[in-house]
Amino acid sequence: MNKKQILTQIEKFKKRNERFLPEPICEEILSSYNIPCPSAYLAKNVNEAVEFSKKIGFPVVLKIVSPQIIHKSDAGGVIINIDGEKKLREAFDKILENIKRYNFQASIEGIYVQKMVPPGREVIVGAIKDKQFGQVVMFGLGGIFVEVFKDVVFRVAPLDRKESREMIEEIKGLPILQGARGEKPINFDSLSEVIVNTSRLVVDFPQIEQLDINPVYVYPDGVCAVDARIILGE
Repeated sequence: MNKKQILTQIEKFKKRNERFLPEPICEEILSSYNIPCPSAYLAKNVNEAVEFSKKIGFPVVLKIVSPQIIHKSDAGGVIINIDGEKKLREAFDKILENIKRYNFQASIEGIYVQKMVPPGREVIVGAIKDKQFGQVVMFGLGGIFVEVFKDVVFRVAPLDRKESREMIEEIKGLPILQGARGEKPINFDSLSEVIVNTSRLVVDFPQIEQLDINPVYVYPDGVCAVDARIILGE
């Protein structure tokens, strides 16, 4: 998507009083800012899910897409590591069953079929709109470590490459990224670029109240944004 198309999407959801953008839209926006995401398609039915899974290759992840289901995992709306058609059909039905039980009034836009990428070291990149400073970019250890260690740092946007690298080097968990116990160091240039591009995105679109990319898998040869959430301002 170009900037005009992103703005059109934002205005569409604001008119509908929906502050949470669906994950497929979030990842399209991230990709537009050169933030790598796994291959994925939105399936309207199980046969489409099978077709898309074969197209991107097993294993895959299935995720519910519904404006009423914000925390997908809590609702049983995510099933990972699906490695064949039989398991995919079972998982598709299981997610629909879980969502009906969790919130029978939830409107389901589809199920997101996403390529299951290899696990990497997990970080979080995000932003929040501060009343005093405007858009503030966040970086730290991601996944479950966000809540456990709260090892995050902040900078006021916009950021350049030097400032993003300083953010990375400030976290206490830096040795994990540098390579512990014989692991290779992650690709710091790729991670730094993701932070800079996140800064560009929220500066370009002040309508974004909060952005969370968690986790971002970081590897010795690159990065991949596995899950994303964008919340619009009121």
